[in-house]
Parts: sequence; C-alpha cells; structure tokens
Amino acid sequence: MTESRAAVPLLDRIALNKAQSEAVVYTDGPQLVFAGAGTGKTRVLTAKIAYLIQECGYQPGAILAATFTNKAAREMKSRVETLTRLSCQGLWIGTFHSLCARILRRDGRHLGYDPSYSIYDADDQLALMKKVLKGMGIDERAVTPAAALAAVSRCKNQCICAEEAVRNAGGFTAKQSAQVYQRYQKALRRAEAMDFDDLLANVVYLFRAHDDVLQRYHDMLRYVLVDEYQDTNRAQFFLVRLLAQRHGNVFAVGDDDQSIYGWRGAQIENIR
Repeated sequence: MTESRAAVPLLDRIALNKAQSEAVVYTDGPQLVFAGAGTGKTRVLTAKIAYLIQECGYQPGAILAATFTNKAAREMKSRVETLTRLSCQGLWIGTFHSLCARILRRDGRHLGYDPSYSIYDADDQLALMKKVLKGMGIDERAVTPAAALAAVSRCKNQCICAEEAVRNAGGFTAKQSAQVYQRYQKALRRAEAMDFDDLLANVVYLFRAHDDVLQRYHDMLRYVLVDEYQDTNRAQFFLVRLLAQRHGNVFAVGDDDQSIYGWRGAQIENIR
C-alpha cells in the first residue's frame, strides 16, 4: 500500500536543498536568511510556515507573516494551504499595511480612533494637503502638495509624530514643514482617517503606549516572519521588534542587492 501524501513528512514532499531545509527546521530564536535573487527565499519562508503548523504544532492564528504586495501575500497563503492541506484562514498573512490596518480596526480605539476609520489613498492625501497649504497661506509654487506629503511621510516612516517634529524643528523651512505636518494630521483626525504611513506608525505608537495591548498580541502571535526584509523602513523595523521582543521567534528573508523601496523610506541597514 502506498503511503498517503498527508502521512509523508513535509520536508520529504518539498524539493529543498540542504541549506534551505536547515533554514526551515531551525526554530531556536531569531533567524535571517540572506540570499540572492532566484535562490528560493520566499519558497523557504512558505515552507517554514507550513513546517511550523504541521510539524511544530503552531496554530495558524499564532503566525504572522508580512510582505510588501497583496499578490505576494495571496500566493504565500495559497502555497501554505497547498503544503499543509489545511485551511489557513486564521493566518496573519498580508502586507505590513493590511496587517496594521487589521490591528487598528481591533485596537485603534486606544488611540482615539473609531473601528470604522477611513484609509486615505494618494488622491485623498493630495486633496487634503492642498486644503492644508491653502489654509496656511502657503503658495503651492513655493511648497508643492507632493513635496509636503513627502516630508510628512519621512517623519511617519521614522515614527516621529507631528508634535515631536514641531518641538525639534530648527530654521524657518523645518518649522514650516513641521507645522504643515501638524495641521495635516489634525485634519486627518477630524475626518476620522489615516493615511498609509499612519497605519504603520500608529501600531508602533499603540504598542509603545499600551503594554497590555502589546502583551495580548505577544500571547496570540508566537512567530513573526518577514519577506523582502531589505525593503523595511524604520517603522516596520520597530513593529517587528515589538511583536517579537518577548518570544524572540522572528524569521526574515532578504537580499540587500534587491532593495527597491529606498524612495519611500526603506532602510537597507535593517538587514545589514
């Protein structure tokens, strides 16, 4: 009688080389898989998730896996379900932004947000910034809305709140930029809205300010995995560190030669 597919050990069903297999089965603390393009990093990450569920006994809802595109997240989840032959509906697999949005729907009230808050896209942000600049009497020929938004984004990616930016600003240009940030943020709050950068920064602020909330996520999420780690910015670095600081179970894959998001705050130092 042939052995059923489900009974065959997971690693025997996946074509992994020795180094990839070693990366999958290692579960004794923080781990970085540093490898070049085409070497199967994402394959190892999905195999790792399946291994944690099928061989180590982790519940799907205890695993968080973050990536950078919705397509990558869908493919990752599909691969895990194929490998485990289980429904992984409870898995926290998604982009950093979608995962943070999910956390804030649950716990954003601790920061004063309604669970039904709006998420502003690029057009919404641009329209709001134009109103802010007009209200401050700033000529768009001197400071374009796009430039103002870029300055705000840089602060949020560093988890520098508007009040801190105002306190630390020196010189006319920096002070004006910080005041624009402050006005823009107040306008977002009045609209019960967040922009994409807020999704990341606000979860960091939430976890820093409310240890009871962070401890709840520590109890729930026992393993954190990150794809394309070279593209994380400072806010994402803080988020991963906060989520993994108690159990130390963090697994990341990446390659510094493949960094593509420097224009939006990715810090190559995170992986190095």
